[in-house]
Parts: sequence; structure tokens; C-alpha cells
Amino acid sequence: MKKTSLHRIVTGDEKWIHYYNPKRRKFMRTAWPRVNIHSKTEYSWKKVMLCIWWDQLGVVYYESLNPSETITGTLYRTQLLRLSRALKEKRPQYYSRHDKIILLHDNARPHITIPVKNYLKTLDWEVLLHPPYSPDVAPSHYHLFRSMAHALSEQRFTSYEDTKN
Repeated sequence: MKKTSLHRIVTGDEKWIHYYNPKRRKFMRTAWPRVNIHSKTEYSWKKVMLCIWWDQLGVVYYESLNPSETITGTLYRTQLLRLSRALKEKRPQYYSRHDKIILLHDNARPHITIPVKNYLKTLDWEVLLHPPYSPDVAPSHYHLFRSMAHALSEQRFTSYEDTKN
């Protein structure tokens, strides 16, 4: 049997988590006149950025940014440090089998800064190239974030601390 490298892929992405996540309602199409009636979806203007990494076994590491924080190259490098520690703790098989971790992340500016590239070299991780200007092919959008949106529907958070739990 041919050995694949899919088990070595770790992917990550960022997602805004709104304090209020209403369930999307279906729309009704009337027969005459042809009008589509959608229920109005109200999202909360308060939101927090969730940064999450996962592999085929599940979530490896996540953190939420403070409301005033944005992703920078320095912050992303620090997150990669925390991710590598989480991988050693939660997925020791990567290191015991001497499997090289394959990181799949998009080409956002913070992800391709020189300090991040240098740090990835020190970790000896392989970086899977992501097509430029193609955020639609990120696995997180299809697999993880859809499930999260469903789980968070009708969820109301009252504070930043609530979103962290």
C-alpha cells in the first residue's frame, strides 16, 4: 500500500466570531409577482478574531485575539511557536516518527514575512504552497468554519471573555 502524507498536513486560518450569531433563515419565493423574500440577518458589530489550526485528527491549537489586536508577522510567528509546542504535546507521533510537518496556510501578508519564513525553516516544517488570491480553496472554509457556524448559530456572547470559552 502506498504511504500518503495527508496525515502530516496541519492547516490554519482566521475567522471573525460575532457576539451574536443568528441562524440563517430560508427565503420564500412568491409565485406572483416574482419576489424573493429574505429575512433580515442581524449580526453583532462586536466580534473577536479566532485563529485556529487543525489536522485530520481535529483541532491542535487555537487562540482568540484581543479586540484591539490584528495579525502581524510578529504575532503570527509567536502563534507558530505556540502551535509547535501544542503539536509536540498533542501529536507526539509527528516527532517520534520523524515525520516532517506540512503547514498549509494562505498567502496573507503576515504569513509570508521574512521572520515567519525564517522561523518555519528553524522548525524544519514543509510549507505547502497556496495558490495566490485563492482564499476559497482553504480547507478551513469548507470543513471547519461551516461546522462552527452551525454550532454557533443562535449563540449570544456578552463579553470578550465569553467568546474565549
